[in-house]
Amino acid sequence: MRLRHTLIPTLRDDPSDAETASHRFMARAGLIRQLASGVYTYLPLGYRVLRNVERIIREEMEKAGAVELLLPALHPAELWQESGRWDVYGDELMRLKDRNGRPFALGATHEEAITSLVRDEVKSYKKLPLTLYQIQTKFRDERRPRYGLLRGREFLMKDAYSFDASQEGLDQSYTRMYDAYTAIFTRCGLKFRAIEADSGAIGGSDTHEFMALSDIGEDTIVHCGQCDYAANLELAESVGSVNAKADAGGVAADKAEPGATAPAAFGAGQIVETPNCRTIAQLTRFFGVGPERIVKSIALLIDGRPVVALVRGDRELNETKIKRMLGATSAELMSEQDITDKLGSVAGFIGPVNLPSDIPIMADEEIRGMRQAIVGANAADRHLVDVDADRDFRINLYGDLRTATAGDRCTRCGGELRFDKGIEVGHVFKLGTKYSEAMRATYLDDSGKSNPYIMGCYGIGVSRLLAAIVEQHHNDAGIVWPAEITPYRVHLIVIQTNNTVQMELAEKLYRDLQNAGCDVLYDDRDDRAGAKFADADLIGLPLRVTVGKRAAEGIVECKRRSEAESFELAADRLTDFVRSM
Repeated sequence: MRLRHTLIPTLRDDPSDAETASHRFMARAGLIRQLASGVYTYLPLGYRVLRNVERIIREEMEKAGAVELLLPALHPAELWQESGRWDVYGDELMRLKDRNGRPFALGATHEEAITSLVRDEVKSYKKLPLTLYQIQTKFRDERRPRYGLLRGREFLMKDAYSFDASQEGLDQSYTRMYDAYTAIFTRCGLKFRAIEADSGAIGGSDTHEFMALSDIGEDTIVHCGQCDYAANLELAESVGSVNAKADAGGVAADKAEPGATAPAAFGAGQIVETPNCRTIAQLTRFFGVGPERIVKSIALLIDGRPVVALVRGDRELNETKIKRMLGATSAELMSEQDITDKLGSVAGFIGPVNLPSDIPIMADEEIRGMRQAIVGANAADRHLVDVDADRDFRINLYGDLRTATAGDRCTRCGGELRFDKGIEVGHVFKLGTKYSEAMRATYLDDSGKSNPYIMGCYGIGVSRLLAAIVEQHHNDAGIVWPAEITPYRVHLIVIQTNNTVQMELAEKLYRDLQNAGCDVLYDDRDDRAGAKFADADLIGLPLRVTVGKRAAEGIVECKRRSEAESFELAADRLTDFVRSM
């Protein structure tokens, strides 16, 4: 393609709203342009990269036995009402009405649409297993679109759905998709990790996220430095590095902050006046103890039901873990009025001792066996001290309720956990029968009995994958495309368009490379050499070939984008050299 015949509007300066390297370079290299907040046009260069990524996806999906189709982007509300998600999906679902007032949604995801299709078309176990996929535009009304293609309101996604007759069949489908995703991201040149994750609004269990490692990632990846354990921060399991501290010693008056009113000695379960001590930091100063000695009591509404959760004062409660443990869809903090009405307590002074018997109490495993602890007394400006968890209050359910922190250890091997940032580029779910049961999607088994499909769901953010690749593959001058997804293989530049010898050689090389099946971007513009080289670095094709002052000798200059030094090559060897790359 001749550069002067295509649309590659490069920019010398960064866009004012670009916060990330991928956004800056994709805009400056002429790959994308913003139409509205979170809505982008893919210009010819960007669209070529997008198609190359799609090609890799299609090849690996076909190897995995998946079949491509295309589902509607416009969904009638009845489908989402069948699954129960119309009212619970949230404000991100773009809703609209047709001229007759009938409600619709723009597809944020396609579980309902695909389940409806298979329900109507596949009736027998003989058609199973079946995996269908599509590459299609999705719509989500993001509250705060940002980072270019990484968080948009309109984006391209590959979503696949498997239908099986047994859990074993789902396990096999899941493994095939997991392996296909590993191959896709590897071929795209990504550094990534597959981590245990939460299924969120999609539902299901046994999910993994594929995370591209990046400092600007919005997700935190927790992984072990000694074994292959890795998980999203929301789910990461850990063994604390300071467990022993919570067991030792009572509250001592000589450790109290100067001027504190704590008495000289305490008896078990004694009430202590703690004026204006609502926070962990205030309590540690008042009592002169570490936060691991304090039990933090958090009042929640889990699917509307009151629950109190306990973690140590040096820990943060992980609401995702609570929802998963209870099979719930929502968790929210109680209001001060609810704390009074439902618990008979006071905000800032909640404690597990003498709570109403109908209020479930959940506790993190680190609370188990805790002695001489400090807890809220369920009365304003009061706490109980030297409380024994096994003696003084009930626990209905123990579990891992805390968020992992630096210094924690791996539950599997004891190695130290590490924390990195990542960009989610893919997610695989075992949905089970969540949608097939809700939407009465069934098949007949070999005995004629009706059963719900056992489903899996597998997504790749295709457009955000482009941005993740650029985040990992760039330098100060511009993009450095991995070989399999580069928009063109060769960037051919002629220095002087008014030089007959240079032009004739450049034209011949352009034809030869095209005839050899090589994608070439040919810069035959009448422009300064410096501007052409700057654009070449910005666009980032794997090989730059310059026809310049040694054209009469049949010599061209070559430079790999990933290397600093250039080298000379006989023009008649160029085609073979490019083939060898």
